[in-house]
Amino acid sequence: MGEQKLSAAPMGDATISEAKARTFTVGEDDDGIRLDRWFKRHLPEISFNIVSRWARTGQLRLDGKRAVPGDRIEAGQQIRVPPPETAPARSPRAQRLVEPLTPDEAELVREMVIHEDRHAFVLAKPPGLATQGGTKTHHHLDRLLDGLADDAGARPKLVHRLDKDTSGALLVARTARAAGHFAKAFSGRTARKVYWALVVGVPSLEEGLIDLPLAKQPGTGGEKMHVEPESGLAAKTRWRLIDRAGNRAAWIELQPLTGRTHQLRAHMAAIGHPIIGDAKYGGAEAFLTGGISRKLHLHARRIRIDSLDGGVIDVTAELPPHFAESLATLGFEPLAGDMLPLDRPDPARSPEIKERRAAAAAKARRRERKGERRARGSQTRGRRR
Repeated sequence: MGEQKLSAAPMGDATISEAKARTFTVGEDDDGIRLDRWFKRHLPEISFNIVSRWARTGQLRLDGKRAVPGDRIEAGQQIRVPPPETAPARSPRAQRLVEPLTPDEAELVREMVIHEDRHAFVLAKPPGLATQGGTKTHHHLDRLLDGLADDAGARPKLVHRLDKDTSGALLVARTARAAGHFAKAFSGRTARKVYWALVVGVPSLEEGLIDLPLAKQPGTGGEKMHVEPESGLAAKTRWRLIDRAGNRAAWIELQPLTGRTHQLRAHMAAIGHPIIGDAKYGGAEAFLTGGISRKLHLHARRIRIDSLDGGVIDVTAELPPHFAESLATLGFEPLAGDMLPLDRPDPARSPEIKERRAAAAAKARRRERKGERRARGSQTRGRRR
């Protein structure tokens, strides 16, 4: 937050006394945020109304110039704040109750780390662990993040989430500035997320784009989504076939182009190929016999996202045991999935897709012509008789 400086400076509409003026230096973690957000982080006892009044009367300064709450601040700038007694005390915000982690919990979250740099951790979340807590959820990843706090006690921050039963790569930001950067990348769809899924049955095409709007299904309390063309939110998923086990099951790569709740699960069920183990969306048809686990077979295999320092975070998460065992049981080669390139053209414009469509159209035309010839032949034979 910076050291308080006791130098005085003319303040235009108002003058702050030399003995009581406060000057703070904007840190790297606050670079780019709004000035009112800075107050919420570092001087939460100062209300927004007080900050606004200081701005109107010229008492709030940024590098010596008058400032307003909506100004964006930069690292290294000086924030000049009036004496504390000019602001009525505001009741402090309720602090987050922190229950210390047990040694096993602290070790668990440290073992999840598969990538670490000064801006982020990437964790390999196991299936069965909720990302965030709820009324009946005490054991969750957000709580475990206390085990990755830095020396100053600052804990990592969630910027996206995975369903409880989905395993795989999950990124958490180490600073507020990094959290803002990564959140923007996810919302702007510049981050790439690759999922692997085992599904029931085999799609008729090699790849495709699912473009089906999703909405909360009435009567489920928001716990389930369904396709709703009229009022649903836009939801798009690209998929491609990695391998197939006869007509019994398929190994699919999924890339969500939007981030709706349960999007991948709802989309695969909607096209008739529910993810194995997904009773919520596939019902009894989502389970296979023959030693295939009943757990959800959806795994966040890879995440690629631009970092703050100009580099790229590109991390792959190993499969959980039940998924790896199912691949082996179905006769799939685990390396096959990683051989597909991350970037590819729109499936609708893919040369392979165009060739298959052209071949299908040509075949249809041949059938029509063959049918026409048969009809003409029948008519000719009829006249001869």
